[in-house]
Amino acid sequence: MQTIENLLQELKEKYEQLKMGGGLKKIQSHKAKGKLTARERIEYLIDKDTKYIEFGLFAGDGMYEEEGGCPNGGCVCIIGFVSGKMCVIVSNDATVKAGAWFPISAKKNLRAQEIAMENRLPIVYLVDSAGIYLPLQSEVFADKEHFGRIFRNNAQMSSIGIPQVAAIMGSCVAGGAYLPIMSDYALIVEGSGSVFLAGSYLVKSSIGEDIDNETLGGATTHCEISGVTDNKFPNDEACLDEIRNIFDKMGHFDKAGFDKKESFLPIKDPNEIYSILPADRGKPYDMVEIIERIVDNSEFDQYKKGYGQTILCGLARIDGWAVGIVANQRKIVKSKKGEMQMGGVIYSDSADKAARFIMNCNQQKIPLVFLQDVTGFMVGSRSEHGGIIKDGAKMVNAMANSVVPKFTFIVGNSYGAGNYAMCGKAYDPRLIYSWVTGQMAVMSGASAAKTLVQIQTATLKSKGIVIDEIEENELLDKITDRYNSQLSPYFAASNLWTDGVIDPLETRKIISMGIEAANHAPITKRYNVGVIQT
Repeated sequence: MQTIENLLQELKEKYEQLKMGGGLKKIQSHKAKGKLTARERIEYLIDKDTKYIEFGLFAGDGMYEEEGGCPNGGCVCIIGFVSGKMCVIVSNDATVKAGAWFPISAKKNLRAQEIAMENRLPIVYLVDSAGIYLPLQSEVFADKEHFGRIFRNNAQMSSIGIPQVAAIMGSCVAGGAYLPIMSDYALIVEGSGSVFLAGSYLVKSSIGEDIDNETLGGATTHCEISGVTDNKFPNDEACLDEIRNIFDKMGHFDKAGFDKKESFLPIKDPNEIYSILPADRGKPYDMVEIIERIVDNSEFDQYKKGYGQTILCGLARIDGWAVGIVANQRKIVKSKKGEMQMGGVIYSDSADKAARFIMNCNQQKIPLVFLQDVTGFMVGSRSEHGGIIKDGAKMVNAMANSVVPKFTFIVGNSYGAGNYAMCGKAYDPRLIYSWVTGQMAVMSGASAAKTLVQIQTATLKSKGIVIDEIEENELLDKITDRYNSQLSPYFAASNLWTDGVIDPLETRKIISMGIEAANHAPITKRYNVGVIQT
């Protein structure tokens, strides 16, 4: 069993590797053209010495290996500050297949736009992309959540007044040409930036015209002849300076009105989380001790403390922001009815409590934070006869219809319907991150593997094939290894089921910046849970 220190070291190594994008040779070739890398562009643009959140870092990790891979999904995405204004920045990484769009690239860019739209944040596109990666075009071109959705979102963001600023800093080809031109501002870098529906080779082959790319769609052409772009700049730095000038003049935003007071650090040492939280996901611990190392002054005001104890609910502040916390208790508890309840399991009483607390937070305009370490809902005749399904449905209903922003962290297990009730990705958390100790699946690796082995051995037996105990154990090991690899927090993050994998100590920053972002979007929808099963 790995220690948390080992898991944190693995995270650090993965991060350092992924920061290299397409690799050192590609970076050197890119910079030889006088261009900044995707990350350098972001570092130059954002306000110095300010916090930022990266999301989608692990997108595509371990995917498309037969195509040479697509680290970071081919782009870098952050929430940060430009001229004092919070915004989303999307920076194409031309060291990864010339910035071409893989299926995961489209998914990541759509996630960036979703974050901008939900929080009404301005968005900056630093464009340097060869367009759709043609060998995989069928997986990225025509469906609802494919490449074309990007431009639909461009139009919708414009219609609701979300500022969009685009800088063409490299190739901008075919359908991708619409992204910067549908933005409010379209800037272009001389010599390296170009934008056209078809490049010179395709123009030659389709209509016979012989023309070079610069004349066809370079900075001078589009700033002085077509009027497609607004202004041209001699280099990346000058172009990025202009974006800062644009942001400097933007007006202020309407606020949602979430409550914030002076920030205080936790009194209890956050570093102690590493020793409290067991690396072995089957071992119990007290989630209250974790919470008290995240919240301001280590103050956590519990709601219905003695009732439904396998879910902790309560009010606190994080970096000054008022929050409502819903967390799975992982230690074994005893109800006043004398029932021993397993930690990490949702019982009828805990689901009932959580539903009521979630409704209270919506009534009082308090953002919700979910800390997941859940193995699922309690099963068996006692639970079924007690109405566990309707109580679970009540909790899901209250959570799913929330109008206040929700933020989810996978601290440990995230299994089955427990993932849903505790605000998994399907329930629109504004941000969702996994700690290095997180794992997500329908059920635990051991349970799933044993079930799958039973199914496979029964299937073989029906065909007259009987396997001995040694063969069955080999099959179990093989299935367990495969299933456990899919439990990894990096597997979830590579598929963008989460926004990333983090050190637990980053949790406060993400919640604080997440609520600050959400405060840009006034709540206009009335909270209504609809039909509640009682």
